[in-house]
Amino acid sequence: MPVLQRDVTREVTTVRPPEFSRSERMRVLVAAAAGSVVVGYAAVAAVLALVSATATYADFSTSGVLSAAAPAWLAAHHVPLRFDAGQLGVLPLLPTALLMLLVGRTAAGTADRLGLYEPLQARGVVLSIAGAHAVVGGAIALVMGDGVVRATPAVAFFGCAAVSALAATIGVARRCGLVEMVFDKLDPVALHGLRAGFMALFALVSAGALAVAAGLAASWPRTSELFAEAGPSVGVGLGVFLLCLGYLPNAIIAGFSYVVGAGFSLGGVEVSPMRFVGGVVPPVPLLAAMPENSFVWSPVVLVGAALIGVFVGWTCRKVSDRPSSRIRAVLVAAITAAVGSLVLAATAGGRLASGAFDPVTVPAGLLALMVAVWVLVPGALVAWLAGSRTKAVAVAETEFVEPDYDEEAADPDVVFEDDELTEQFEQLEVVDSDEFEVEEDLEDDDYYDEDEYDEDYEEEDPDVDDVEEDVVDEDEEDEPVDEGAEEEALDDEEDLDAEFDEMLGMEPEEDLEGKPER
Repeated sequence: MPVLQRDVTREVTTVRPPEFSRSERMRVLVAAAAGSVVVGYAAVAAVLALVSATATYADFSTSGVLSAAAPAWLAAHHVPLRFDAGQLGVLPLLPTALLMLLVGRTAAGTADRLGLYEPLQARGVVLSIAGAHAVVGGAIALVMGDGVVRATPAVAFFGCAAVSALAATIGVARRCGLVEMVFDKLDPVALHGLRAGFMALFALVSAGALAVAAGLAASWPRTSELFAEAGPSVGVGLGVFLLCLGYLPNAIIAGFSYVVGAGFSLGGVEVSPMRFVGGVVPPVPLLAAMPENSFVWSPVVLVGAALIGVFVGWTCRKVSDRPSSRIRAVLVAAITAAVGSLVLAATAGGRLASGAFDPVTVPAGLLALMVAVWVLVPGALVAWLAGSRTKAVAVAETEFVEPDYDEEAADPDVVFEDDELTEQFEQLEVVDSDEFEVEEDLEDDDYYDEDEYDEDYEEEDPDVDDVEEDVVDEDEEDEPVDEGAEEEALDDEEDLDAEFDEMLGMEPEEDLEGKPER
């Protein structure tokens, strides 16, 4: 029984959705762009309303919440805000991640609704969403003017456009075939290296999260004291908790930089496995995970990064039999992980007004370099040594073994049981395969009609048919007709018909002429 199997390498859409008119398509795109802006702004306003409603000394008002949500919405797009005391550039990454998730889901739903399946069709969704966020961000920056909280209109315009465009592109990447288009341009070695690089980056970030969790667990009493010192009310505690939760991805990236060896700095405080400069830090419970002193065993954390590099080399050991191809896969993995770490480090730090804790720095260049070294050096060694190698075969040692063929035992004469068949076989001539060409079997061709070609041939060469008929008539007139021979031929034909009927199980007197043809 035949079984239908689906190609697991690529999912092919066989049913095309119905086409939309230009007005309907425009209506869907406008709804998606406006919906992503409104829903994101409403989510930010809801969080601020919850904090202000639970705070003890806060005055809750709808207009105040909506106006305060404007700079918070810009901060969610990672747009720096300016105050009289300085600039706030180190912004929480969790709201940015949630906003990108919302925009990505909106873009994916829009692509499904419009039935988009080609890479070029994703432009409308991405540009509409990015344009809406850019216009709203620039308008908010212009309305804020020279108030207490300010933002540069150009930075707000392009910052909101970049974040929303990236999120929308990620949302429609698989539905519109963008991922397949990129993967098709890569050879198998580079594709394996790209996947190994993303795995290495994920493993290193996970190691940073584990370091932050271990620091919080080790300093849990101090963390509890900082929560208690923030304030006795529920609103203040909720606000501090949301503050720590929002900056948790930033802390994980800082921990990632620490386990790799690049470290981070908070004002004059520098923390790395090889260097430690202590100092005062803000009383935020999340910062309790930072080490208070230098330890002799601090460089031990670098073993984790080396093990991840070994893992990358182990995954690339079977990419190819050639050592150079395996090293190229490790190199692609190192570059991928380094570029990803560069982007993460650039978004995790920034200016913190102009106080004692300014700036918060995660060295992006040093972090990318360290990640590339930790992935490339151990990975290349493992891929070189643990990979399979092809054994060269010496040409001189190979011997040609002739087949056991006995020419005397071969009988050139073929004899059949029937003497007539033997005589016919002996009369056949041996023809080389180069002297003739095998033509296609036209009888099995559904589009070949022998009668049609015969009719065309007759129409094209009527004179030839007439000449042949004249020749046949002349031959028939010249040769005398032998009636006895004709009767013998008819008797032989009847005998053959009778034998054929007997083989088919038909009665001799059964007449097939009157039956319809098949």
